[in-house]
Amino acid sequence: MGQFEGFIGVDFWTALFVLLNTLAIFFVARKYLFNPVHKMITDRQKEIDTMYADAGKAKEEAEKLEAEYQQKLADAQATSDRLVQEAVRRGQDREEEIVRQATEEATAIMNKASNDIAMEKKKAINDAKNELSSMAVAIAEKVVGRELKEKDQSALVDHFIDELGDN
Repeated sequence: MGQFEGFIGVDFWTALFVLLNTLAIFFVARKYLFNPVHKMITDRQKEIDTMYADAGKAKEEAEKLEAEYQQKLADAQATSDRLVQEAVRRGQDREEEIVRQATEEATAIMNKASNDIAMEKKKAINDAKNELSSMAVAIAEKVVGRELKEKDQSALVDHFIDELGDN
């Protein structure tokens, strides 16, 4: 073995001692350094995974809330559109009712005016008949020279008015 040691320049016992020291350092480092570092890395990874999961949940919740908000906004818009349409419809109905009432009132006023005109016309004709009959009786009495009886007077007035109406 002496030639091997001389060729490589390594003493077997020194190499064995270095190997045992390296193994001892490895096991000590593993127990006090690698395992705690590995545990710390694993814990940090779990914490990061939890943060990602929480962020994902928060994102899903935010998307859900946004969808609810959009739905409520759409519902509010539909409600406001419906209310505006109802108000317009009620306004149109009210307008039609007012126009209908005004038309009925105008028709009633026109009918009353027509009736009043007809009554005034009849009254004027009756007044004119009475006036004409009085004048006709007075003329007839002067022409005939005598007083007429009521029956003769009526017949004469009716005949006179008929002749006036024919012209």
